[in-house]
Amino acid sequence: MPSPGPRRLALLLVASVAFTAAPALAKPWQGIEPGVSRREQVLERFGPPSRTVKPPAGKPGPEVLAYLSKQAIRGTKQVQFKLDPDTGVVERIDVFPGPVIEREAIENTYGAACPAGPLPEQPCYLKKITEDFRSYYLYPRLGLAVFLNEDGKTVNSFIFTTLKAAK
Repeated sequence: MPSPGPRRLALLLVASVAFTAAPALAKPWQGIEPGVSRREQVLERFGPPSRTVKPPAGKPGPEVLAYLSKQAIRGTKQVQFKLDPDTGVVERIDVFPGPVIEREAIENTYGAACPAGPLPEQPCYLKKITEDFRSYYLYPRLGLAVFLNEDGKTVNSFIFTTLKAAK
């Protein structure tokens, strides 16, 4: 299953905390909101997943509900809902779009680049680079990261997650 690696996610979360002054809820996707929606809501909305992956016994990690192949959600190649195994709350949604989505469509939908200085009230992105030199746009006010393909012009994946303030 394609997904951003742990290092990339760690970079995303560190970057988001550094630029977020207060807790922010993630932008919902298809009616499912990270930090709020539960496993039952995912199953009710999308039916049984293609694959369910639970963390190994005694090891931390999310439960993953994956919708792919014939059960891919319309407009996607794959979607992974990552759940807290104790509470069943959706922590993160990884969406791999089916159609090609251009960078300009993302900017038109979610917002343009952030200006220098403090974050404005309206959503905007901070351009970031992963450890493996791939570009992504972090929308701190939306709890959204958009990972670009190697061409830097089209979308590889969206990650919808909650962001927590540094304490």
